[in-house]
Amino acid sequence: MNFYEGMTLMSANSSTKARVVALDCLLDVLSKGQSLEAALARGLPQLADARDRGFSQALTYGVLRHHRRLAALREHLLRSTLRERDQDMALLIELGLYQLFAMEVPAHAAVSQTVGLARDRGKNWAAKLINAVLRRFQREQAECLAAVDNNPAVRYSVPDWLLKRLQTDWPDDWRDVLVAQNTRAPMTLRVNARQPQPALPADTTPLPGFADARVLTQPVAVDTLPGFAQGGFSVQDAAAQLAADCLAPQEGERILDACAAPGGKTGHLLERAQIDLTALDQSAERLGSMAAQLDRLGLKARLLVGDAGKPDGWWDGQLFDRILLDAPCSGTGVIRRHPDIKWLRRDSDIARLQGAQQRLLEALWPLLAPGGRLVYATCSILPAENEALIAAFVAQQELITPIALNLPVGRSVGYGQQILTGESGVDGFYYACLEKH
Repeated sequence: MNFYEGMTLMSANSSTKARVVALDCLLDVLSKGQSLEAALARGLPQLADARDRGFSQALTYGVLRHHRRLAALREHLLRSTLRERDQDMALLIELGLYQLFAMEVPAHAAVSQTVGLARDRGKNWAAKLINAVLRRFQREQAECLAAVDNNPAVRYSVPDWLLKRLQTDWPDDWRDVLVAQNTRAPMTLRVNARQPQPALPADTTPLPGFADARVLTQPVAVDTLPGFAQGGFSVQDAAAQLAADCLAPQEGERILDACAAPGGKTGHLLERAQIDLTALDQSAERLGSMAAQLDRLGLKARLLVGDAGKPDGWWDGQLFDRILLDAPCSGTGVIRRHPDIKWLRRDSDIARLQGAQQRLLEALWPLLAPGGRLVYATCSILPAENEALIAAFVAQQELITPIALNLPVGRSVGYGQQILTGESGVDGFYYACLEKH
């Protein structure tokens, strides 16, 4: 779907249907455990007007980013907790509260539309309750916020387990990270170095230190930009673009992009040099979408369906000069783009992910030629998935040398370089480069 969060918003005149879609998306994520991406893919096509889609998406993202704070406000304003079967009304109150204190929606529209949705769902009792709650919040907004914001987990709207990890791992930075996680991410393009410079909007600016990154002041529908269909550029956060810098592909090299879908890094590697690239992923469907993107960019790669942790099922026996392992991870560095991660991820997932990451490293290292380099990357900001994992892996190997990275953003963490969410305006990422003797 070529729609980007925040590109267009309606306010007072936004349709009731836009709010209905937002509520349904929130129920899909918070009650059914579905991903935000899947929920929006089902919900947004119901809205014909792009402005309605923008408003609905902004509502959904906003409530998910601030869900815990909104829920605390709701409980503060209510005399009793709503029943589990009335989760839709609980989230409807959060929708109303978010419009009142975080969006440029006239108060009368926020209240009346929210109350009307309760009636439309056949819950007249809730309509009266919601009206009273929202009007009380209008009168006592400062007092209500002060009452719930003394708990940092509530103020920054983060689960307890993640707050504890961030406070432990980043004692000087955790507040800045949490603020960045609740801020809308910019829309960043990656220009195709193999094509003439496209005519981008006048408010597009380069990002110092990032050769191919261009940041848009105002997000737009990317497929409306001249040159997109011809492969002149792609949408990719600047931090993700650093994978190509770390791997530094050279002409004619044989390269593996493991866990390649959705293909942004694959495309960037191919734009950098004429290489023999194998892109591997377990999902045939995602590889199909990736093939279409490579075709748009005028690039070619060998696409294989397979498990990177089980090379016997797909490897032809020829060693690779370079390997990019963009490992499955917690996604804690990209929460600002995927706020559902906060509510769907569990602390117990981290140990499981560590096991999968270690398995991938151990399976792929033997496929690397002597003198070759493997770049390990995640969009996580948790050391357990990053430098701690790499340190343990290096300790197990004999013919291995960690290569220092000189990235334009982030900090050296012993093994590799960690970028925290919001640094230089980019996503949170980790990179480590390992050379085989």
